[in-house]
Amino acid sequence: MIKTERLILRQWNDEDLLHFSQMCEDKDVMEFFPKLLTVEESYAMGEKIRSLIAERGWGFWAVEIPSHSKFIGFVGLHIPKESMPFSPCVELGWRLAKRYWGMGYATEAAKESLRYAFTHLGLDEVVSFTTVGNIRSQSVMEKIGMAYTSNFEHPDLEPSDPLCKHVFYKISKAQWELHAL
Repeated sequence: MIKTERLILRQWNDEDLLHFSQMCEDKDVMEFFPKLLTVEESYAMGEKIRSLIAERGWGFWAVEIPSHSKFIGFVGLHIPKESMPFSPCVELGWRLAKRYWGMGYATEAAKESLRYAFTHLGLDEVVSFTTVGNIRSQSVMEKIGMAYTSNFEHPDLEPSDPLCKHVFYKISKAQWELHAL
């Protein structure tokens, strides 16, 4: 379990899966993903995330606000598919329920995830990516010190898909150390 000033990042529990499936049925939350997820798809994804955390000790952690909300989404670290043009790497990602947007929670949890990546995992670099239209996520990347590097086409999407074009951000441990001061 990791604590920030306002949040807890932790392993997922059974109750989180229901809340996660509700998030993945929200068209606003899923605006920059290829489709809404069914309950079954959401549960399977949540179970996969949980198993990766159990196996490695880190991953896309469940995020909660102590004494307020048990699950508001996930933030953390992940190893993307080998088919990504910048693999192998560790990515920083997040997905929060809409009612928790605009409160700085993604930024706060992402900063703590970077700290974990560089101080506990000993990584030299962390990356992040999203569709070119996802300005909110790009803003979080910039607030935590990540720098835009390039555009790329997501290998899992057809070139004609409006979500295919992505932006790629990254931060080195040295850059993070300067930004963290």
